[in-house]
Amino acid sequence: MSDLLRIAMAQINSSVGDFEGNKLKIIDCINRSKCVKADIIAFPELAITGYPPQDLLFNKNFIETNLKILNEIIPESNGITVILGFVDKDQNDNLYNAAAILSNQTLKDTYHKIHLPNYGVFDEKRYFSQGTAAKLILLGDTKIGVSICEDIWHSNGPILEQAQQGAKLSININGSPYHAGKKKIREDLLKSHSTKHHLFVGYVNMVGGQDELVFDGNSMLLNPKGNIISQANQFEEDLVFTDLKIDHLKSKSAHSIQSTKSDSNVNTYVMNNSIKLPNELTKNKPVLEKQSPIQYNETGEIYAALVLGTKDYVLKCGFKKVIVALSGGIDSSLVTTIAVDALGADNVTAISLPSKYSSKSSVEDAELLSKNLAINLQTIPIKSSVNIFDETLKAHLENVEDDLTSQNVQSRIRGLIMMALSNNTGALVLTTGNKSEMAVGYATIYGDMAGGYSVIKDVPKTLVYKLAHYRNTIAQPVIPTSVLLKAPSAELKPNQKDQDYLPEYDVLDEILKEYIENDNSPFDISKKGFALELVEKIANMVDKSEYKRQQAPPGIKISRKNFGRDRRMPISNRFRIN
Repeated sequence: MSDLLRIAMAQINSSVGDFEGNKLKIIDCINRSKCVKADIIAFPELAITGYPPQDLLFNKNFIETNLKILNEIIPESNGITVILGFVDKDQNDNLYNAAAILSNQTLKDTYHKIHLPNYGVFDEKRYFSQGTAAKLILLGDTKIGVSICEDIWHSNGPILEQAQQGAKLSININGSPYHAGKKKIREDLLKSHSTKHHLFVGYVNMVGGQDELVFDGNSMLLNPKGNIISQANQFEEDLVFTDLKIDHLKSKSAHSIQSTKSDSNVNTYVMNNSIKLPNELTKNKPVLEKQSPIQYNETGEIYAALVLGTKDYVLKCGFKKVIVALSGGIDSSLVTTIAVDALGADNVTAISLPSKYSSKSSVEDAELLSKNLAINLQTIPIKSSVNIFDETLKAHLENVEDDLTSQNVQSRIRGLIMMALSNNTGALVLTTGNKSEMAVGYATIYGDMAGGYSVIKDVPKTLVYKLAHYRNTIAQPVIPTSVLLKAPSAELKPNQKDQDYLPEYDVLDEILKEYIENDNSPFDISKKGFALELVEKIANMVDKSEYKRQQAPPGIKISRKNFGRDRRMPISNRFRIN
């Protein structure tokens, strides 16, 4: 007969550098797990420090505080085994992305991450030294492998050695950021490992927003047949308990750690939690209710990521309230709605900044959206301010009739007003530009780009519409139908439309995806049915707008390659992809 191993997956939202706050979350999860007599609990990668800590890792006090907090958590491990992410340091001051293995109020051992990612948003080789040895825990008679994030993405990584040494369960702790489609990629990987190596696989991921990154949680546990037998919520903190039936699991009576050597570089350690409950790993465990985890479809995932990313950025940066320039267009309507879903209506103020070119319908749509969201709307007309600037500049402009200068003055007056309100109220300005606009420079630097956080910076225009439609279907519709149907316009001159300057957004977004995310040349993109002249024009607009993007506020990453952490281009650059 098989015995039960109760495993807890602690999907927590750590904040970078909030050592006391992170410690309290960790201890709370440990105590809750002990209450239901869990045998082992695993936390995400770098749970103590928050992830990614970036150049804080060069600060010696940061490292020492992290070690101090670990020592304060160790006494909480009575009666349970804890796998906890932290930063380790050796005698030569080399740093390691590490997992502490705690049991019976003792740091039993430490695992150092072997495979350090150094691509996309990751640059761990800048900070960490590479681990060399795979590791197993022996809990009762059951061998359990431990690894960290990137380790599991390598077919010949630690999980292979663990399986060869007889592991029944492999636990992988993660700080794996979200992008659209990532969920399936992870699930396919874990299913492959569990079936290939015939073992249980526990994947414990962090959740929460950190600057441009969002971590979606979605921790899961798979059986040797590749079936997901338990799963945590997406985009929410969660503590998930799972009982595993593993053959030949027996509780030992030894009261101390025993180190055993294997024939390979896998280190095996005996972890025993039976001091208080000898020979009773499977007895007297309270029955747990099954839960149905919160999961989303692809559009829902993206919307949830934007909400969580906005909430955590605002709150973790010490703000309580935000303001949004609400024009009545689709972009600002979506950003305002996301802000309300993230922070609550009382913490969001919309600012209407109509000019002489603002249409009556746009002003009315801003009013209707604000009413639907139950938020405060302040109206500050800019016509008189524009007139003053026009008169001031008239004698100094080479071309008084310059259309672009006039448009940008309007946008920059709006930016000035928004930042003045931010200074005065302490509210953070959320900008409303989308990825399509940011890509081709269809945005005004120090104007509509002025602000503290760019919610839809990585969201193409076509996806903006999908997200708005999605939001209107999951609850009471709030975004007016007229907003969804009107032709997009900056409304900076009479009868202006975005398509006066740009191709239709469904065409533009396809070309941008090929050029930015897939790194294809204009010639190769043209083979997909687009006019080469058009593709070259768009590519040139992207290249020339780099200086704008690098001065833009950070924004939430939801694509495979975003502007910023993923795509790092020189500003002074004469190379053109042919």
